[in-house]
Amino acid sequence: VMRATLILSLACFVLFQGCFQQIAVGSLPGIIEDGFSVLNEESDLELAQTSVASNLKLLESVLRSDPNNDRLLLMACRGYASYAMGFIEDADPVRAREFYRRGRDYGLRLFPPGGALGRALRSEPAGLSDALRRATASDVPALFWTAVAWGGYISLDLTDPDALAELPRVEAMMEWVRRKDPGYFYGGADFFLGTIKGSRPPMLGGNPAASREHFERALGLNGGKFLLTYIYYARSYAVQMQDSVLFGKLLTAVDTASIDVLPEARLSNAVAQKKAKLLREKINDLF
Repeated sequence: VMRATLILSLACFVLFQGCFQQIAVGSLPGIIEDGFSVLNEESDLELAQTSVASNLKLLESVLRSDPNNDRLLLMACRGYASYAMGFIEDADPVRAREFYRRGRDYGLRLFPPGGALGRALRSEPAGLSDALRRATASDVPALFWTAVAWGGYISLDLTDPDALAELPRVEAMMEWVRRKDPGYFYGGADFFLGTIKGSRPPMLGGNPAASREHFERALGLNGGKFLLTYIYYARSYAVQMQDSVLFGKLLTAVDTASIDVLPEARLSNAVAQKKAKLLREKINDLF
């Protein structure tokens, strides 16, 4: 009897342990998501950088238990792209490129190879337009953040012919987002396209006129409150056009703004002000 009771107790323990583990894993995505939301409101860059790194590793640990969770994959894609852009790329572009690659790879997992978009994203760019026509509004976040991570990976080594060959695919993804939901992430599609088209001279596929239109449209959509728009406007279009007056004007807009102008993006605005200082230090090299 005692042996039977012991076996039953152990069985119950294992059963309840499994239930508690499932409950814990099931609740973690919401906790991590809330954590990232709180981090987006943080203004201390050192604290934010440490916290984001910790959250990303926690996120990857949870993904091992639930590898096909779209919510987790989207957070990983966005998290690594944002971490690379906000904290790494100015000091260590090689390392940042690796983080962008991780973000891209997590993003691509949101589009299984068996689906139309998944096949198109992994094959020749020509078939992507047809696949995007069948996409819906629910695909906006996944396509946007995958394109951000992929574009960041490409932009940090424009001498890589294999990476450059993927650029039309990334632009097509972001053009679709711009048409479907132009206001998503503070006019993020126009912000992205302005950067891509303004970073290269026309002979290498750049389009300065289109770049400026995209940036002005993004500023209209976010009311000039998402300060990173000014930063990438300055470092891409203004530098490419060698317009030092516009460059200074854009950085001044960042310097004189309050990071509290957009509380839910306080961290992004703090990053923008840090990047403005770095750009000012390089002005003699840029013009």
